[in-house]
Amino acid sequence: MFTGLVQTLAKVVAVHPEPPGKRLSIQAPEIAAAAKLGDSIAVNGCCLTAIAIEGDLLSFEAGPETLSRTNLGELGAGSLVNLETSLAVGDKLGGHFVTGHVDAVGTVVDRRQDGDWTTLWFSFPPQFGSQLVSKGSVAVDGVSLTLVDVEPERFSVQFIPHTLAVTTLGLRSIGDRVNLETDLLAKYVQKLGAHE
Repeated sequence: MFTGLVQTLAKVVAVHPEPPGKRLSIQAPEIAAAAKLGDSIAVNGCCLTAIAIEGDLLSFEAGPETLSRTNLGELGAGSLVNLETSLAVGDKLGGHFVTGHVDAVGTVVDRRQDGDWTTLWFSFPPQFGSQLVSKGSVAVDGVSLTLVDVEPERFSVQFIPHTLAVTTLGLRSIGDRVNLETDLLAKYVQKLGAHE
């Protein structure tokens, strides 16, 4: 379980093919220093297991299911990713409950600037529309965000400069693909409603 509060923007230093998957090596000194083998770490919002720690490098294996259902298959050496370690019992929950199980890949479809504020619009597969509500929560590339407007196949989020500066979302432009995870509570409400 995660909160969607990214702890560091880290660099992918190598992607090794391990058919049918890949091994990702990510440089993250702040997280690697305290990490242990087997730790769950969210990489762009996708929960992966640390399989090796060498100095400031963390390594993860991503299987074919993960690579096909997230944007992790698009990563290469030099790519930047959002990292967050798992939530421990008793930690503050500053964002929202994020499982690290990506629901879908969306696309940046619009980017608007209004002074220091930036509004991004993201497309999403229509089957997830009932899990997205204005002022509700969504995780985009693992970042806990508040939805502003929700339309049938797209939603908007407003960003303060800080969020854009410390996450991959500041680098996103129209056409870029992002990992989406809808709110866990919305999923349960939808499931309960379907059985009434």
